[in-house]
Amino acid sequence: MTLFCDFDGPIVDVSGRYYSTYRLALARTRRKHRKRGNIVQLTPMSKGQFWHMKQVRIPDQEIALRSGLRDNQIDDFLSQVKEIVNRCPGLLRRDALQPQVSSALTLLKQHNIKPILVTLRCESQVQAFLKRHGLADAFAGVYGTQDAQAAYANYTDLKTSLLSQALEDHGNVETDWMVGDTEADVIAAQRLGLPAIALSCGIRNHNYLSNLKPTSLQPHLLAVAQGITRNLQTAA
Repeated sequence: MTLFCDFDGPIVDVSGRYYSTYRLALARTRRKHRKRGNIVQLTPMSKGQFWHMKQVRIPDQEIALRSGLRDNQIDDFLSQVKEIVNRCPGLLRRDALQPQVSSALTLLKQHNIKPILVTLRCESQVQAFLKRHGLADAFAGVYGTQDAQAAYANYTDLKTSLLSQALEDHGNVETDWMVGDTEADVIAAQRLGLPAIALSCGIRNHNYLSNLKPTSLQPHLLAVAQGITRNLQTAA
């Protein structure tokens, strides 16, 4: 059995990087407009407020507006976010391993379930993160991109293409699953006839994901691994 799995969200907690990106982009935008003689009255959100808005998919334009930016300031903010979110080494170091991942991977390995990453992140970034956390050999394959912007944009068609290739190389729609935390993951799996397990530990919350009608909705990867292994044991 193969478990296809997204990277950001199921494996990596990106909330620290995204919030730091938000604050840095606000600061740079304010500095730019102050140099032009414009007054910028910012009202930055807390990390909890910001992450809630991301989880219910509030557009970045609205986040900027609620943070005090106006008119062309919003455009400058969005440009800053796009430029730095997946490219700035200092921000990328904010990524953290989700706390249940090591236990989940151990459980999957014990039951001969092959995990394969299918991600919109640059493969080089994925490999560097896995190496840094001692997980370089934990996955049977990595299907990623060469585009630093793809992960933030969350392109559904590109995710579908990557998953299709991974499925052709390693999978079986009769036995395998796709795990992810965004609409791109769920829709890609549904398009290809794979059961979709949505996780609420990432950038979309439980209510948002439930509207996508995934096959299953779980809090994190360990819950997925425990559920699959229980089913295998029952079948045996």
